[in-house]
Amino acid sequence: MEAGDNLASSSGAHPADSSRTIEKSEAASTVCRNKSCSSRFLECIGAHEIFSSELWRASLTELVATAALMFTLTTSIISCLESGETNPKLLVPMAVFINAFLFLLVTVPLTGGHMNPIFSFIALLKGVITLSRASAYILAQCIGSVIGFLAIKSVMSHEAAQKFSLGGCALNGLGPGTALILEFICTFLVLFIGVTVAFDERRSKELGLVVVCTVVAAAMAVAVFVSVTVTGNAQYGGVGLNPARCLGAALAEGRGLWDGHWVFWIGPLLGCVVYSAISSNMPKEGSVPVDEEHSILKLGQDSCFGSPANVRTLVSV
Repeated sequence: MEAGDNLASSSGAHPADSSRTIEKSEAASTVCRNKSCSSRFLECIGAHEIFSSELWRASLTELVATAALMFTLTTSIISCLESGETNPKLLVPMAVFINAFLFLLVTVPLTGGHMNPIFSFIALLKGVITLSRASAYILAQCIGSVIGFLAIKSVMSHEAAQKFSLGGCALNGLGPGTALILEFICTFLVLFIGVTVAFDERRSKELGLVVVCTVVAAAMAVAVFVSVTVTGNAQYGGVGLNPARCLGAALAEGRGLWDGHWVFWIGPLLGCVVYSAISSNMPKEGSVPVDEEHSILKLGQDSCFGSPANVRTLVSV
């Protein structure tokens, strides 16, 4: 009986122990899976970069560069408009090109040369930078823009600040719908020309830093030139192309710069999303003919005389 009782008790203990063991193993595997999912998520958003001093040094560089760019670019544009030329707006694209080129040349090796939420956002969409870095960059750019425009306001006369709205982004009689379309098209133009080259590692190395900066700056200048000439509105100053610039001027000056301010954010962001979707389906390499396979002359020759073998036979005869 005792042996039977012991056997019964032992046989009854094994299933309970097994079930507890299975439950513990399942719980452990669930914890591991949860840890794995959470760690992958944190890795995807770049949470590890938050504790990196390199990120904050780069963000500080973006802040300083954006503030300096806003100061020099805005004062250059106002100087062009005050030059007394017959069409002073035509000088604005040149000012944009020179300022953009110089600042890109300096900052690209340091931070990637963003100085604009558009470039940071498209870099995020393309997987070039993480969400943490993009957020830090955009915040730094907005703060830098505010600092730059406050510096402009401190040295610019009150009359000039009122006349040019501190060089900020304003609709000036242009409808919000038209302005939104222009922001979208011009942003897409800059991304399609400039970013397509800049984000192509192979072509960037082949062309070199100077050429890449020239392409991006030229794309921005062309976009500004198109926007200031296409509307026929003499009061419209052109597209913003940089939401941080529009925000900095609006916070520093206020007044009418908040009217339609959303246009200068939504238009560029839509341009980034559309460009990201289109660029993901672009061919990775150029279309290079192989052995004249798609030559028009060859196709015409084949259709008239048959295959290449027949052509050779005909010629030999």
